[in-house]
Amino acid sequence: MAVRAITETYDFPSRSRQELYGDDQLVHVLWKGNPLLCAAATFRAPRAMPFGEFLAGLIDPWAGSDPDYRPGAGRGWTLDGAAFDPSPEASLAELGVGHKSLLTFEA
Repeated sequence: MAVRAITETYDFPSRSRQELYGDDQLVHVLWKGNPLLCAAATFRAPRAMPFGEFLAGLIDPWAGSDPDYRPGAGRGWTLDGAAFDPSPEASLAELGVGHKSLLTFEA
């Protein structure tokens, strides 16, 4: 079925573009194969935040809502679909995690 638009174009800036977040960015995180947390969660985090701090301060509390989660047990990390081996000391920016990147892991 064809869709008929009510205007010629949808030409407007995104309301979640990077420049609106200053030194922060949005990062999507998905626990692959988890039936409880079956959709990606989005976190606002500074680009300079070390990955270990991102994991402990944002991911662990979120994933910890599932009793099967063990902090630090994440494996099989991917970043935007590519294999990813994060260093806990490296910042999100240094690791290549960008605005609206998708991180996935298995537990």
